[in-house]
Amino acid sequence: MASISCLKCYPYCHPHTLNNRRPFSYKPTSHFSLSFASTQQQHEPLTTQFSPYSTNQLPPNFSPTQLLYTLRRQHDESSALRLFNWASKQPNFKPTLAIFEEILRKLGGVGSFESMKHTLQEIILSGCKVRRGTFLIFIEFYAKFELYEEILSVVELMEVEFRLRPDTHFFNFLLNAFVDGGKLKLVETAHSAMVSRGIKPNISTFNILIKALCKAHQIRPAILMIGEMRNHGLVPDEKAFTTIMQGCITEGDMDGALRIREQMIESGCMWTNVTVNVLVHGFCEEARIEEAMNFIQDMSYEGFCPDEFTFNTLVNGLCKIGHVKHALEFVDLMLQQGFDPDLCTYNSLISGLCKLGEVEEALAILNQMVSRDYSPNNVTYSTLIRTLCKENRVEEATTLALTLATKGILPDVCMFNSLIQGLCLTRNYGNAVELFTEMKKKGCQPDEFSYNMLIDSLCCRGKFDAALSLLKEMESSGCACNVITYNTLIDGFCKNRRIEEAETIFDQMEHQGVSRNSVTYSTLIDGLCKNRRVDEAAMLMDQMISEGLKPDKFTYNSFLTHFCRGGNIKKAADIVQTMISNGCEPDIVTYGTLIGGLCRAGRIEVASRLLRTIQMKGMVLTPHAYNPVIQALFRQKRTNEAMRLFREMMEMDNPPDAITYNVVFGGLCNSGGPIGEAVDFAVEMMERGFLPQFPSFYMLAEGLCSLSMENTLIKLVDMVMEKANLSGSEVSMIRGFVKIRKFQDALGTLDGILGSRKRFSKTYGEFKI
Repeated sequence: MASISCLKCYPYCHPHTLNNRRPFSYKPTSHFSLSFASTQQQHEPLTTQFSPYSTNQLPPNFSPTQLLYTLRRQHDESSALRLFNWASKQPNFKPTLAIFEEILRKLGGVGSFESMKHTLQEIILSGCKVRRGTFLIFIEFYAKFELYEEILSVVELMEVEFRLRPDTHFFNFLLNAFVDGGKLKLVETAHSAMVSRGIKPNISTFNILIKALCKAHQIRPAILMIGEMRNHGLVPDEKAFTTIMQGCITEGDMDGALRIREQMIESGCMWTNVTVNVLVHGFCEEARIEEAMNFIQDMSYEGFCPDEFTFNTLVNGLCKIGHVKHALEFVDLMLQQGFDPDLCTYNSLISGLCKLGEVEEALAILNQMVSRDYSPNNVTYSTLIRTLCKENRVEEATTLALTLATKGILPDVCMFNSLIQGLCLTRNYGNAVELFTEMKKKGCQPDEFSYNMLIDSLCCRGKFDAALSLLKEMESSGCACNVITYNTLIDGFCKNRRIEEAETIFDQMEHQGVSRNSVTYSTLIDGLCKNRRVDEAAMLMDQMISEGLKPDKFTYNSFLTHFCRGGNIKKAADIVQTMISNGCEPDIVTYGTLIGGLCRAGRIEVASRLLRTIQMKGMVLTPHAYNPVIQALFRQKRTNEAMRLFREMMEMDNPPDAITYNVVFGGLCNSGGPIGEAVDFAVEMMERGFLPQFPSFYMLAEGLCSLSMENTLIKLVDMVMEKANLSGSEVSMIRGFVKIRKFQDALGTLDGILGSRKRFSKTYGEFKI
């Protein structure tokens, strides 16, 4: 027998040719025109030649059933087609419809739809009669390749070319494919086609339509569909009710789900574990764990027995609200009931422990999984790697990621992003770039988050050429640049006083079709204000408002800071008034900035009254508001008032910060007051974990030396070295100078050592122990 001619176009019908599809029109042929050998030559060279393994399993007079069984065991369409071609050459071979349908499935698996259509011709030529189920294979694989528009053409093909009328089951299959693919408009079209053909819906039809409505967040129409079912003489089943319950839960309406359950009971519909588990899941989604437990208890009196899904839902719910210990107790109960924890259970526990920062316990659960022969997946490892990075344990996270290849797991983009983020946070920028390069080599395409992190790190280090180069790579790779990408660049340029380049990026956003948001405008406005281009900043804010964006506190605070630094208190006050009139309530940063401006202008009494006014409003005062007043009081030698305000801060929710301590320390050293008070404060300051700024410390040292209090100075120097965690050699060098009473050299050396650490801290006062 000649070879089947459906193979003649097979080489041209792989997924990469799908865009060249032509509408199918059935035209029976009178003979088979191509041999398998000529078809095979059109293929790319096959690495594996046809093995006799398949044919050796078949007896000389094999039956269609034996051929079908062997075809199903082929792992790819090429070997299946070769086997089919071999069989077609055997004497007395007559293919069955089941064999042809298996060939269709093999071709569908690789998207060879034109070959599938030609196979339909061969089915007719062979004398077999196609059935509706044959066309369901087309629908299945069109859906797999997301060619949903092609699915409706299958109905026309059946009716026009093959004279087959679709039935209820056929349309149910078609509708379900659209629903699962999220193509809800096509669901409407298909349902209309079903109605227009007079095909009666059954319970499954309505259940599919209910699922579609719930997916479209149309819960009320889904509920009305229950009544529509009854109008068609159909009794709603458990699936109809539970689908709507799940829809309510997805919308965050657990009480609505419970009302649907009441309707279900009233209608006499029998429930199973499915109904109970859906509602348990709903309770857990809303963190109503106790209600979930009580519900399970109530249902147990009606014959409900918790199953694996019930336990997993409770474990996940408990972990989400941080009750991991209780979740572990449920795992023990689960084991007692004869249910083994699965991947879902373990991932919930690991996620819960990671959220609590209990990484060691999470790693112990990982080891337990492995010891019980459960293979962790990408979710498991991503959770652990992300948490290790957050805990600054980047090296461990990297080691864990490197072991994945040996376990047959390829790191995904989320995993790489966690590692890159961890490396950036720990300032291992070089390693972050290397990992980014390795990520691309592994075939893992970076997403916008990957690029944005590296662009941000490059901007922070002032490497703008590299950042812009990465932006170009991002665009050329097809990864969409979003507003965050551009905002990051604008922020970086503004912080580095490269305002013209920031404006260029701002304009580029419009050309690229990326909508600017309030952050974009506020960042550039802040940059313009800091560059004293306040008139242009004001024009930009007008543009911002004209585009429907509302200025926020950050926007107004940028103008406020500019006017306060320039001493224009009246203009600064006008800004605050404008904020309030535009419905933007000033925050503590706003008032703190205004207080600082008043203090710099010498209007300390007004600043003090404003401090009390905002305190009376119930606003929590921060050091940002207190520090300017304390500093101004010290400048006016009003030491007692300054110290009283400082002690008041100690009793507040926001205690003094490093700046506060150094303001007070500097004030005490400069005020000419008792030196013992300055010494006591220096000790208090270091006991609270703050190092004194050295200009003030030098002044204190000179005073101590002039009063022959060198021993006190030595004790203070020892405290500074201890709190700064100096190395043994550094301590020995400084103590060597102290021993020979070269205090100037000792302090200069100590100052130099601490100065070298400025890359980690802007001022010594920020060395928090």
